[in-house]
Amino acid sequence: MARKQQDDYQCTECGATSTRWVGRCPQCQTWGSVVERSGPPSRVAVDIAAPHSAALPIGEVSTQAADRTLTGMEELDRVLGGGLVPGAVVLLAGEPGVGKSTLLLEVAARWARGGRRTLYITGEESASQVRLRATRTNALADSLYLAAENDLGTILGHIEQVRPSLMVLDSVQTVGAAQTEGIIGGTTQIREVTTALVRTAKQRDMAVVIVGHVTKDGGIAGPRTLEHLVDVVLAFEGDRHSGFRMVRATKNRFGPADEVGCFEMAEAGIVEVPDPSGLFITRYEEPLPGTCVTVTMEGRRPLLSEIQALVAPVPNETPARRVTNGIDFSRVAMVLAVLQRKAHLPLSRNDVYVSTVGGARITDPSADLAVALAVASAAVERNFPRRVLAMGEVGLAGDLRRVPGLERRVAEADRLGFELALVPANSRDRTASRPKLRNLEVVEVSSVAQALGVLDLRRAERGQAQTAGMRAVQV
Repeated sequence: MARKQQDDYQCTECGATSTRWVGRCPQCQTWGSVVERSGPPSRVAVDIAAPHSAALPIGEVSTQAADRTLTGMEELDRVLGGGLVPGAVVLLAGEPGVGKSTLLLEVAARWARGGRRTLYITGEESASQVRLRATRTNALADSLYLAAENDLGTILGHIEQVRPSLMVLDSVQTVGAAQTEGIIGGTTQIREVTTALVRTAKQRDMAVVIVGHVTKDGGIAGPRTLEHLVDVVLAFEGDRHSGFRMVRATKNRFGPADEVGCFEMAEAGIVEVPDPSGLFITRYEEPLPGTCVTVTMEGRRPLLSEIQALVAPVPNETPARRVTNGIDFSRVAMVLAVLQRKAHLPLSRNDVYVSTVGGARITDPSADLAVALAVASAAVERNFPRRVLAMGEVGLAGDLRRVPGLERRVAEADRLGFELALVPANSRDRTASRPKLRNLEVVEVSSVAQALGVLDLRRAERGQAQTAGMRAVQV
């Protein structure tokens, strides 16, 4: 038996080589991605060829060929950085049923209504099924062409025949190239299909939007090089039990990579939500204990979110429970520990439930202070005297840390009619111009205990403890 040479096995995900087969790649930690090479890497001499056009100083390069075109959906244009660039390849990924096909069919229809030819390729549905959905969502246009194909060569033939300025492929995992080995949806096929579409898009100055699937871990299915090949990577997020949807740019060669667009799934299709703050807060006639509003930053957009808390005594000797919904459990547990140790709020013998409103998912650490105030308000059963919101990251010492984009957050809270904002001390820029506030009073606090004192939550706790015959908490 011939002895294997060095590096005869390679990972299809990251390209790492190995002298033997392993079930898990030691570099990217992907299971089942290491395969045997068909032969040693070949070294082919490349002939020097004359360039088609001379290289120019960067200041002399024309930008007319890269002028953006609006898609007709302002929220999507915001994420793209002002519209689609000719020749750009966009990858849109999301969970099954989140509404990727509905969104892109609406985009294709609006693009076609501007007199521009649009080609929609479906590999998961038949043409008649897409036609029925287009009728329901009113996504019909004369310049919108539809085809159901699963072969790359046939798709390139449709492009040659229609000559569109925008092509939508739904989805890349359902298309295969006949001349390439591997099953449809495999890493080799996905890489070959995407490479061919990128090459065609650049040659024809045709914008291409590709739908991608996600894995159970939330990552984009297929090789990692898929994200490197395309120009823009968009993540379509949302809870299937909630109508709110969010498009987030994770990579954008033509604009900011931290922007988000907001949408809502309705019976007639998907609609834009230019002002989504009202979706995540509740309008109460009377203030209720256990609620506090915060302002998070989704990209460069401030969004108001309401946090609700419930504190209930533990019956008998049952262990206390900690339940969260829409917010990270470990951060809530840390805030509860700070409340108990640094603010002297007794919570060890109480069940604590913390949840967001409207299906919002909060990952911004600036929501820590709002969580602390909501839990404290629920524990002492005392509501806030005014419409209050809070922003600040809580440290283990009970201190508050600065949050980015504070002036933008404060301006959004003032626009929506809030009266009091608690922010970390020394977090406002003294030199930069501040927005003129109408009714909002901004109070700087340095710790969680000080924030509780401003809202008079500690005094309420002491009074309740004395009434119950318990030892008053020293503050």
